[in-house]
Amino acid sequence: MSMKATRDAYGEWLVENGRKNESIVVVDADLSESTKTSGFAKEFPRRFFDVGVAEQNLVDVSAGLSLAGKRVFASSFAIFETGRAWEQIRNFVAHDSLNVALVASHSGLTSAADGSSHQALEDVTIMRVIPNMRVVQPCDAEETRNALDAIIASQGPFYMRLRREKEPILAKGYGFKLGRAEVMREGSDVTLYSSGTTVSSSLQAADLLKTSGISAEVVNIHTIKPLDSTTIVKSASKTGLAVSVEEHNVIGGLGGAVAETLSELRPTRLLRIGVQDAFGRSARTTEALYRAYGLMPDQIADATNSFIRKARK
Repeated sequence: MSMKATRDAYGEWLVENGRKNESIVVVDADLSESTKTSGFAKEFPRRFFDVGVAEQNLVDVSAGLSLAGKRVFASSFAIFETGRAWEQIRNFVAHDSLNVALVASHSGLTSAADGSSHQALEDVTIMRVIPNMRVVQPCDAEETRNALDAIIASQGPFYMRLRREKEPILAKGYGFKLGRAEVMREGSDVTLYSSGTTVSSSLQAADLLKTSGISAEVVNIHTIKPLDSTTIVKSASKTGLAVSVEEHNVIGGLGGAVAETLSELRPTRLLRIGVQDAFGRSARTTEALYRAYGLMPDQIADATNSFIRKARK
């Protein structure tokens, strides 16, 4: 299976589209090698701005460039871009609905060796509560490119959550559309709602569940805001049981968004799989962290199996 990091796809997209669209500018916070904006910096040095280790300034400069008519892509690590600059994002970018795409790398647990200080497990929560902000988390490199195409064709601010590690290419056979979830696999017994890297894990978990006679539907919610409530409710109505799977705190992230939707529109029993209101930790590999937090495919399948057994009693 073809493997590629979402951050690599982002860097390539910037260079390709920078050649076609001179209004595109990139702002970075001294992390361009890691965020993969360095290729754009080399080819278009006059359209690249490194503000140093200063995420609040990153957002302020991005807002100013947007007001000057530029299409701005601003990047840093997710924990710093959203955490340090939340007030600037809210008051300058989102309040005036500026054309700034905050494209954050190293989200979730992918900064394994860097420990909890570098692991963003709250960023989806704090970004989706901001009015005018759209929140996108592609499942792979191909969907990253599709989402960036949709962003450049849209108006207003976005937060895109990317990751460090190489991941399998999954987004084939459907036309990406912002705000529309994709059913990656049909099922009848339970729905696995996933986003980002957990889409792949959920598909693998569905394979394991099949061996137990359980038919799991897998829904890729690449756009967490605006949320596709129609697809979420339709799937829950069909299967009757729901599981959310995310590389994020279960409070306020994808699981929270799904819970809000189902509680209002189609009350359904829901299991939230993810980081259970805890900080990250250091590990030698990302896989070790996924196992520590119950995010490996076999763990997702086991938790889902147990959930179904309890629901059927």
